[in-house]
Amino acid sequence: MTTPTKVLVVEDDDNLGLLLSGYLRAKGYEAELRTDGKQGAQAYAKNRFDLLILDVMLPLKDGFTLAREIRAKDPEVPIIFLTARSMKQDTIQGFQSGADDYITKPFGMEELILRMEAVLRRTKGVVAKAEEPVKYTLGSCTFDVRKQHLRTPTHERKLTTKESDLLRLLCMHKNDVLDRSKALQEVWGNDSYFNGRSMDVYIAKLRKYLRDDPSLEIINIHGKGFRLVAP
Repeated sequence: MTTPTKVLVVEDDDNLGLLLSGYLRAKGYEAELRTDGKQGAQAYAKNRFDLLILDVMLPLKDGFTLAREIRAKDPEVPIIFLTARSMKQDTIQGFQSGADDYITKPFGMEELILRMEAVLRRTKGVVAKAEEPVKYTLGSCTFDVRKQHLRTPTHERKLTTKESDLLRLLCMHKNDVLDRSKALQEVWGNDSYFNGRSMDVYIAKLRKYLRDDPSLEIINIHGKGFRLVAP
């Protein structure tokens, strides 16, 4: 049995905190909620967590200070900041405090889950969402997410992290549209022009790998994204 990913949420907005922690539990995570920075520090000192979600504007101890204190003791635990502010200097301060990612309110729960999964894969090499498959069957091909391994009728290939992350998203949206911006945000961290060109190169690589099975195709959906067509 897989041990649930344990998440500490420190958020002083009661409604958002309860909504967020409840949503995470419904998605298979083990979530604990604290409502100020001191409570967050105490919870972290008593328990092991796989991921921390910290609001920036916390009572008693702000999120930046809490993150710096935790980072001094544990340089590995992933940290995602939540904030209502979007000024560039706040983002810079967040990363200087040890953040792995930074998300501005308001945000969609699905977006946060995708960000969490991306951070967890980068830092721990795990797939966070409990119900997501660890292997995908695509026609006569198989893709092992954890091992980043693609087997086709004529080749076995170890994928790079970006190749694997992008193929995983295509598999999750098989025969449906994978939004271009969503893919860029999760795999590259932002949807800049240059990252977009980089993603197009990786899409071309994945097309080449999947050509071994004629039933598989990655097609461009103009103005929207990509569709992995598979039986």
